[in-house]
Amino acid sequence: MSDYTVVYFNAINRGFSIPSTLVDFSIGNMEFSIKWYGVLIATGYLLALLFCTNLAKRAKIDVDALYDAIIWGTVGGVLGARIYYVLFNLDYYLANPTHIMNISEGGLAIYGGVIGAVLTAIIVCKVRKLRPLDALDLASVGFLIGQGLGRWGNFTNQEAFGTNTDLPWGMMSDKTTEYLIDHQDFMVSHGLTVEPYKGVHPTFLYESIWCLLGFVLLYFMFKNHRKFRGQIALSYGVWYGFERSLVEGLRTDSLYIGSTNLRVSQLISIALCVVCLVLLVIGLIKHKGEKVEIPADEEILEEEETLDEQEEKDS
Repeated sequence: MSDYTVVYFNAINRGFSIPSTLVDFSIGNMEFSIKWYGVLIATGYLLALLFCTNLAKRAKIDVDALYDAIIWGTVGGVLGARIYYVLFNLDYYLANPTHIMNISEGGLAIYGGVIGAVLTAIIVCKVRKLRPLDALDLASVGFLIGQGLGRWGNFTNQEAFGTNTDLPWGMMSDKTTEYLIDHQDFMVSHGLTVEPYKGVHPTFLYESIWCLLGFVLLYFMFKNHRKFRGQIALSYGVWYGFERSLVEGLRTDSLYIGSTNLRVSQLISIALCVVCLVLLVIGLIKHKGEKVEIPADEEILEEEETLDEQEEKDS
């Protein structure tokens, strides 16, 4: 049987049940589970791939080379996300080395994933003769739709939530209560006081809304207002870095620098936002009045018709 969690919101008296598992099944003596988290991540990944493919074709970017960068970038992203998480929980994993590769228990950090994916994709782009900045601009659009949908996996798992709130959308469940009780010592050591039996900020929702809105903005920016290569990637850094620097301050599960109260992701987000903003402004000033042209739909259609006619002649 799938496990369910009853979630309560401050605005209503009745809660509702959500499953973290989509389906359980067995093959012979082996039992398997398909989690909603994985389904949502995969859905976000596929949608990101579809939108990136559409933009790549419009911008006359080699789609096959882009797929290579995306596939290997995904592998690098997963490894980067895990390495990043392990490094900032090094004491635990040195004491429990057999858990290092056990990602089923959680422990994938978004910034580690982005760093790993970007570095791997750049290497592949160099090999496949694809402009890295074109690939990064496309990937930035995909990142946002993937993150926007993937955050709902945190909701089904009842994780990645914030501190207490009396706002109407504050939520509470047996899993949030259990987590807050079990981690009281950790939170107190970092200056957090959280009541386990009160509503908490649904930080997954804040980030999901922000990322999906950013996806729409960056998608249309790529199509209509892209003045220089790298502009969309820098805009992603500003957009996501700004939001994460605020929302991370509400989280109860942040990674910290040693025993300090400095949150790793919050510091990285602030640096990312500021650096990308400075570079973006410089780029917009330098390329004022310019535009990276993308063919209109009519031009693309005419080109496809010409290619079809040429193929018919060749045959």
